[in-house]
Amino acid sequence: MSVLVLGVVPLLVLAPYLIYRIATVGQAAIQPNAIKSDKMMIFYSVIGIIPAHLITLYLAYLVISEGGRKPFWKTIRWEWPRETSPTIVVLLSILIAVVLYGLAWGVTTLYGGAKTDLDLLIESSAYTRIATAFIAFATAPLVEEIVYRGVIYPAVEKVMGMGFAIAVVSLLFAGVHVFQYRTNIAVIVVITLLSITLTVARAVTGRLLPSFLIHLIFNGVQSVLIVLGPYIDKDLVK
Repeated sequence: MSVLVLGVVPLLVLAPYLIYRIATVGQAAIQPNAIKSDKMMIFYSVIGIIPAHLITLYLAYLVISEGGRKPFWKTIRWEWPRETSPTIVVLLSILIAVVLYGLAWGVTTLYGGAKTDLDLLIESSAYTRIATAFIAFATAPLVEEIVYRGVIYPAVEKVMGMGFAIAVVSLLFAGVHVFQYRTNIAVIVVITLLSITLTVARAVTGRLLPSFLIHLIFNGVQSVLIVLGPYIDKDLVK
């Protein structure tokens, strides 16, 4: 359902602008080349992810709380492990996120590869770049952790055990990102590594907050680099 919502809602947000373009330009507005070069069309497509995430959160709330009859945050185990100091868990989560991003940078730098859909998005315009960075940090980690490791993981673990649940959830999370990064195998490897790490963190700690924090820091570093990327590139050129 989360994938379906993510596919439909951005199109609904884009629809008014698309209708306007067809009315003013004609059928040429929906030609592949025109769509790829229309900065506002790309921007509205990205902005549409925000309401899609909000709807997904609400659907997750309904499932987890059974329509409000059970406590949402307690049920998904949104807490720190009780056996270890929260400070230690936080520091360890930050360290894991930084190491993961370092590995990601190393893999993508070493193997290179073609530009991904994300690269094309952030290069299309400044406002799309900022919107993408905002979503990557503010909504994506929360929504994805709740869906994959808050809802799906404990359900699969209960039926099939920890090992099977780690494998299934890791593949599901990585799988939904494959199309976006299909042109670059190195990025797919990085996303798969991130997915396994997040799922193992959820399995080992029995809680959701550690994997959320790792995800948040990882995406946060990426978001900062997305926003500052053009300025960093300019400095390198100089």
